[in-house]
Amino acid sequence: MKPIFVFFALAISLCSVYYIFSKPITKIMNRIFFLYFFISVSFSSQGQSLFQIPEGVQTRWSSAENWGGEKGAGGIKNGGRKGSPSFALKAGAEKVLAQASETSGMIRRIWCTIDKRSPKMLRGIRLEMFWDNAEKPAVSVPLGDFFGQGLGQMKAFENVFFASPEGKSFLCLVPMPFKKAMKIVVKNETDEDISMFFYDVDYTFGDQFGKDLLYFHAWYNHQNPTKLRKDYEILPFVAGKGRFLGANFSVIVNTIEYTRSWWGEGEVKMYIDGDSEYPTLCGTGTEDYIGTGWGQGEYSQMYQGCTVANGEKMEYAFYRYHVPDPVYFYKDIKATIQQIGFANEKEIKMLAQMKNPVYPIGKELKAIDFSKEMKGLLFERTDDVASCAYFYLSEPENNLPQKADK
Repeated sequence: MKPIFVFFALAISLCSVYYIFSKPITKIMNRIFFLYFFISVSFSSQGQSLFQIPEGVQTRWSSAENWGGEKGAGGIKNGGRKGSPSFALKAGAEKVLAQASETSGMIRRIWCTIDKRSPKMLRGIRLEMFWDNAEKPAVSVPLGDFFGQGLGQMKAFENVFFASPEGKSFLCLVPMPFKKAMKIVVKNETDEDISMFFYDVDYTFGDQFGKDLLYFHAWYNHQNPTKLRKDYEILPFVAGKGRFLGANFSVIVNTIEYTRSWWGEGEVKMYIDGDSEYPTLCGTGTEDYIGTGWGQGEYSQMYQGCTVANGEKMEYAFYRYHVPDPVYFYKDIKATIQQIGFANEKEIKMLAQMKNPVYPIGKELKAIDFSKEMKGLLFERTDDVASCAYFYLSEPENNLPQKADK
């Protein structure tokens, strides 16, 4: 770091310290964050990059106004007066949104919106991404789930990777580097046409990367219902070196078999680098994993949140992203979540009236004897669960199956 930058950062820090401690004690905590922010930005390479241009790196936008992101070729139609702001995506059709070859680069931002945003379309439009001329996509997931819109429901939210400012659009800010080439494709797998598909893919090319570059991947799963005592796979076994970024989840609670009892006692487990029967990383419960406790309501935070908490319909959508707490793996990884519920005394009496047997947690699968008095009950269950997991991997392709039921 150049001396002038060091001096500038120290000056800001000293002024910030004076600013904090010259004010009432009740405001000190907020101003500690103010100090932390300025120190971090002043000393970080990210802060410097705002006013430094990397040699040989160029900016491009791909949109319906400039499909190829070509220099001097944007907005040509209709005399440059908004001649092609969107495109139609017919039923069964596909379209290349962005493509580059014979260059390194990085996807910086993806935004889009469509005129039909029903659950059918959010799950029926597929987004695919290919890196370095790979035949198999690193990403092949439903549009809505990729952008964090669980259950096929549009919600306004914002986090470190995704956002929808008013619940009408889709935004992704995950960095996606490539060494040789990239291609992003959208497919309409429904029987309905999309009349207006607006989008921007913002990227740079000419970026220089070392040998340790990791490629972005995403994987979608959906089970309805999940299998009793078989942990749901957030991410099946993946071989290679990389980093697990996190996932978003959708749950439709099985009220037919388990009434309206709490469904979220299942623990998140991550098996890394050779783990077999038991994982190295193990959580303590579903709502615990997303930073809350004693059930979960709606909230949207930087690294965790719950965008849908519909207690009437018993539908939930939530997310967790491992940015400040990285999950690295050097050989392989698998991530799962259990389906375990809890019932209080009132709910236990209701469960006792259900047609199918209910099984307590434990090594053996033995039906609960409801004739015995119980104050509380942890039990195995099955629900409708979907998820989209995100991770970086050392290779542009992965060994995962490409599709799950919608």
